[in-house]
Amino acid sequence: MKHLLRAAALVAVLSAAPALAQTASDYNASIAAVVNGQVITNQDVAARARLLAISTGMQPTPQALARLEPQVTSLLIDETLKMQEINKLGVTVPLSDVTGAISRIEQGNGLPPGGLRMKLTAAGVPFDTLVEQIRTELGWQAVLHQVLGPGLQPTPGDLNAQKAALKAEIGSTQYHIAEIFVPVSGPEGDAAARNFANTVIAQLRTGAPFPVIAAQFSQAQTALQGGDMGFVALGSLDPAVAQVVSTMPVGAISNPIRVPGGYDIVQLQATHNVGTEMQTILSIRQVFAPYPQPITNGQVGPAQAAVINKVMQAAHAAHSCADMEAVNAAFGNVRPADPGPVNLATVTPPAFQAILGNLAAGQISEPLVAADGVSVVMVCSRQSQAASLPSDDAIAQMIVEHRVELESQQLLDVLHHRALITQQ
Repeated sequence: MKHLLRAAALVAVLSAAPALAQTASDYNASIAAVVNGQVITNQDVAARARLLAISTGMQPTPQALARLEPQVTSLLIDETLKMQEINKLGVTVPLSDVTGAISRIEQGNGLPPGGLRMKLTAAGVPFDTLVEQIRTELGWQAVLHQVLGPGLQPTPGDLNAQKAALKAEIGSTQYHIAEIFVPVSGPEGDAAARNFANTVIAQLRTGAPFPVIAAQFSQAQTALQGGDMGFVALGSLDPAVAQVVSTMPVGAISNPIRVPGGYDIVQLQATHNVGTEMQTILSIRQVFAPYPQPITNGQVGPAQAAVINKVMQAAHAAHSCADMEAVNAAFGNVRPADPGPVNLATVTPPAFQAILGNLAAGQISEPLVAADGVSVVMVCSRQSQAASLPSDDAIAQMIVEHRVELESQQLLDVLHHRALITQQ
């Protein structure tokens, strides 16, 4: 499923240098913090605090911004430490990875390609700030994979142990959770972090979009998925989080939950019972064609429209899944025609899930337009079966993500201890 509609959503001219820390000579502004010689100015802090206020629907009054500034300073320090380590290890982040991450955030919000840029710009939010945050988080993930090295990949014994744990959960309840993690740099930062979390929660409860806020301000690895953790068992959560989640109604947003390293904000999105529900498994075929130039600013130009029309003409002549494979081959097999069995319940975003759920076998979908190309999908067959364990690949990915999450906090703690950080 990961190959299906892996789209780049935005194209921007991005500088390789981080936007959040400069040398002292670049500013006449007062200094908020210095991280290993790199300066974070009060202008930086005020701009990021205003970004948070605007994007969460707060009135950016001087009093509101002042309440946000301590935690925003902490966030900028962490991001600067991450970028310094990224640069030290020579990690580069391809533009396609940045735009792909933005595309996933847009899809999770039901926004069209370029919609996130337009939404933030209309609200007065600097879009480049979000881009740099995504670039930092992608580079940080690459650093973590490099640090963990070969030990990151699970062994057969690891897979078997995880399978046994999953089997033991059959019949239990799993919880679909989204999270925002607010770090605490030390005892002196606890109150500021909690105040920051409460400010975010107040805005979420008045309708601020959880995925956008998580993507911008969460310090968990799930930030790039809009905070989405997927369905998880209570036993896989921090005990304090599990206790809260087990009593939450669907749709609720928690109060700040103190966990090791900071505070968690969680939203319960759905629940299901493991192994006792029927699931719909689809066999599908897709045709994908890239554009000669990606879509910019959400506007489909003549070059992209020509590709969309060409794909749809070819797809309308396909009457079987074998025909769809031939059409995809004619467009260069840029993406595999057969992404493998698809569990309808796990398809995201919801709009695409609805398309597949309503598509009759042998019928082609409407064009699925992304920033880097267009796809069209045909359902070959669907069958209903009892829920089963995830594939070995999916289980391995679960193990990898858990190891990366642990290493992230540990490495950031090390960088803090090694760093020379002064705050005014």
